[in-house]
Amino acid sequence: MAGLDGIRKKTEPPAPIDADLYELKGRAKQGIKNTPGSLGEVLTALEKDHAFLLEGDVFTADVIETWVDMKRTKDLPAVNLRPHPYEFFLYYDA
Repeated sequence: MAGLDGIRKKTEPPAPIDADLYELKGRAKQGIKNTPGSLGEVLTALEKDHAFLLEGDVFTADVIETWVDMKRTKDLPAVNLRPHPYEFFLYYDA
C-alpha cells in the first residue's frame, strides 16, 4: 500500500548520495531523512500517518489500532529490556 501511495502521489525518490552517510557533517548532512531508530518511533510514525493503509479496504482503522496497541504493550517493553546484538559485539566480543 505504501508503494501504491507513492505512485499515486508521484513521489520521487531522492537523488543517490555517493558518500559515506556516517561521515557527513554540517550542511552535507542536512536534508537527509532517516528511518525511525526504534520500534517506538516506528509505532509513533504509523499512528501519525496510516491513511494510505486504509485505502482499498486492505486494513481497517481498528486493525491498525489493535496492532499498534499490541506492539506497544507486548513487544516494545520486551525489546527495550534486552540489549541489541550489536551491543554484545561492542562490549562482550573478545
